[in-house]
This record gives sequence, C-alpha cells and structure tokens, in this order.
Amino acid sequence: MSGDRLVQGLATIVFMLLSLSGASLRAQNKQPAQSPEDKPRKVKKEPDKAFKEWLNEVGPILTGPERDAFSKLQTNEEREHFIEHFWDIRDPDPDTRENEYKDEYYERMAYANEHFASGKPGWLTDRGRIYLKFGKPDELESHPAGGSYQRLPYEGYGSTTTYPFEKWFYRHLEGVGSGVEIEFVDPSSSGEYRLARNPFEKDAGAAFGNGPSPEDVSGIGVRNYSRQQDSPFAVMELHKNLEAPPPIRSNRSRSLSGRPVVEDVLVFEIKPHYFLQSEGHVITAFTIQTDNRELVFQDRGGLQTARLNIYGNVLTVTERRLGAFEDSVETTATSSELAEAKERKSV
Repeated sequence: MSGDRLVQGLATIVFMLLSLSGASLRAQNKQPAQSPEDKPRKVKKEPDKAFKEWLNEVGPILTGPERDAFSKLQTNEEREHFIEHFWDIRDPDPDTRENEYKDEYYERMAYANEHFASGKPGWLTDRGRIYLKFGKPDELESHPAGGSYQRLPYEGYGSTTTYPFEKWFYRHLEGVGSGVEIEFVDPSSSGEYRLARNPFEKDAGAAFGNGPSPEDVSGIGVRNYSRQQDSPFAVMELHKNLEAPPPIRSNRSRSLSGRPVVEDVLVFEIKPHYFLQSEGHVITAFTIQTDNRELVFQDRGGLQTARLNIYGNVLTVTERRLGAFEDSVETTATSSELAEAKERKSV
C-alpha cells in the first residue's frame, strides 16, 4: 500500500510539473495586447513645405477645382506633374521655351512686394492681389497723403478731406467687365490700402460729423446712386468677380503663325488611323471629309479653287501640349463642273 501511495504521489507531482510547464509555455507564446496608441495610423503624407508655399503663391489665380484636385494628390511626384500642367495650360505660346504667363506672374509678385508691402508681403494686400491677377491698371489716380479733395458729382459735390487713397481704372478685364473702376483707401495711414466698398470710405470728414453718414461709409455702393456701377448690386457683383480667379485663356486658340484660330468653322468628319512603329511610337494619319458646299470657290487661272486650312494640336491625356501641325489643302473644279462639284464631298 505504501508503495502504491508513493507511485500515486510521484505521478501527481509529475502531472503538476507538466501542467506548470505547459502554462509557462502558453504564457511565453502569448503576445501582449497592443495598445491602440501603438497601432500604426493610416495618415496621408503631407506635402513638403515648398508645395504648400507654391499653393499660397498661386492662390489668387488658382481655381476651385484645381485646389480640390491638388488636395487629393498623394505623392510629391504627382504634385510636380500638377504644377507643370498648371502653368502649361496658361502658357500663351507653348511653342516657345519660355512660359510668358508664369514669368509675368512672378514679375508682378516682385513688383507688388516692392510697392505694396505694409507689415506683410505686398502680394498679400488688396492692391497686390488685384495686381497679380490683372496687372497694371490702364489709368491710376493716386493721393498718397490724402488731404483736400473736391467731391465728384456721384459723391455728392462739395469739398472735404480724405484719407490716402488710390483709384485704379481698367478698360476691360476678362471675367469682370468693361470700364472697371476700383478704389483703395488707407484710413490708418499705415500703407495698407484696402479695397473700398463705396466712394465714401476715403472721406475723413465722416469721422468729425461733417461728411457722409455712417450708413453711407459702412454700406456697399451708393444708396441713391446716379451711376449704375455705384448701385449696391453692381458693387457686390464687381467684388465677387474681382475675388474670383481670372479665366484661363486656352493656349489652343492660336495657330503656329500666331493667327487666332476660329474653331468649328466648317462641319467636317474626321477619322484617325494608327500605325504602331515600336514600343511607345505610333504614326497617326487623319482623314478629313467635308461637304464642298461648305467651301468657298474662287477663280484661279481658269479653275475654281477652294482652300481648306487645317490646324491641330497634339495633346497628352492630361491635355499637356506636345506639339502642333498646320496644313493647307485644295480642291478644284472647272467652271462647268462647279455646280455638280458643290454637291460632292472632299476628302
């Protein structure tokens, strides 16, 4: 009996040791729970500082869709392609090495910083922002010290004293209008001229009770206006248009010779043919067909001749211009054949 008890005791001890060993192994194999703070987060990589600075610099001319598209870009390579395309579509003459629009934009920025700075870079001021978008005004009236001023008829006549102010005039601004008059006022004499909402903001007499009423000074436009451009609705429309980025002029509207291209002059059909030459190289031929009655025939040496000028751009899928071509083709007919020829088509 004692021997049996000894065997049972040893078996129990062995079983306990095995159980402890198994528990120890399980404890070693079990990985500690990961804290939520330690888990990697899916964070979109922020653009480099240079790209943020560029976005601010072109803010005055950046369209809403362009801003949205830029915010969705994931890599710096994508941002570089975006910037290249941004300037390409604004280049007035893609056939030259220079981008005149880009060069002029940064020249305007340098000018604004030199002439309009007032505690902040000049291109960030109201005058700088307008100058960046539209360039030098056609006419400029400047009163840098303010002082004595004779009110114009639409301002109510009479003499008064003004704060420093400037009046800019543009004969025409695309996307804004014609005969655009913009006034900037510096009521604090700090050098920062602000876009005025009405012609009374420059009147210093209002502060001493001998000028326009506070309602006139703080309002938009002129309440009892004599000029349509001074009406509150016209002024609000003007300011809205001035705040919007200028329209993008298509650089596809000019031929190789520099002549403007009028699109869709003729009704025509076009069929392209592609011939693969090698990896990445394709020859493309275009067949163009139009009705002869769309053409103008003129007598040249006894033959009735019609000429068709063809101009085309070669673009990538992102509308980046790679090149252009221009050609002139003719079709002829004798005087007796002209009536019948006009009922046919030319290819």
